[in-house]
Amino acid sequence: MRLQPYKRIWLHICFCLASAVWGLLGCAKNLNADQVCLKNVCYSVEIAMTQEEQSKGLMFREFMPSDHGMLFVFPVQRPYSFWMKNTLIPLDMIWLDNSRRIVHMEKAVPCTADPCRHYLPSEDALYVLELNAGETDKKAMKIGDQWVFKLDLKDL
Repeated sequence: MRLQPYKRIWLHICFCLASAVWGLLGCAKNLNADQVCLKNVCYSVEIAMTQEEQSKGLMFREFMPSDHGMLFVFPVQRPYSFWMKNTLIPLDMIWLDNSRRIVHMEKAVPCTADPCRHYLPSEDALYVLELNAGETDKKAMKIGDQWVFKLDLKDL
């Protein structure tokens, strides 16, 4: 069956409009994304709150955009240990206390063979933020820096 020219044009217009609306909805979702900010720099973050989410973390991922990260949220403040088993992306790990100040930082490299190194902070933390390797140096982050969280209330 062959469509008349005006019907093909109408279908094309409808398809273009639907694509534009879908794209705008995606952009709107990103505008409301969970973010953590330090000074004038913000990172969109995935939140890892459950034990399952925290156990998986960023395992098996081959890429993460430079303005993204993962925020681990724990129920109590203590020295949470991390490792890089099955994590393919080099990371900067940042431990934050209950006031969201940096208490410890590590440059973590993917683990290729057992046993994998464990990264343990020097102080208790309530949050751990994982960013792409090099972000702490690029943004001159230091112990004591205060982060601001812009998170959906359901997250915390």
